[in-house]
Amino acid sequence: MPELKLAKLPDRTPVKITVTVSPELNRDLQAYAEAYSEAYQSEVEPVSELIPYMLQDFLRSDRSFTKAKKAKQKGGGESTSARTQPASRRTAHATSMS
Repeated sequence: MPELKLAKLPDRTPVKITVTVSPELNRDLQAYAEAYSEAYQSEVEPVSELIPYMLQDFLRSDRSFTKAKKAKQKGGGESTSARTQPASRRTAHATSMS
């Protein structure tokens, strides 16, 4: 079969995750949904519809996570324990070893 320009589509099976949030966070999420509605002159989206996109944008904007993810996909980079430590701890640990 010839190779097609469009690659095989990724797994698109949704995964349901249940989380519990504080009352304060719930109020903030509701307020965000209302602000989103005002910004885009649309009906208020359910928070449950916004959260996946919020998380996706958060992860994309986290440079350390993006770097670690790329390193892991390439099979190289820092060790797992170094990647999971906050940068300040890695620096302090590296400094104390010298």
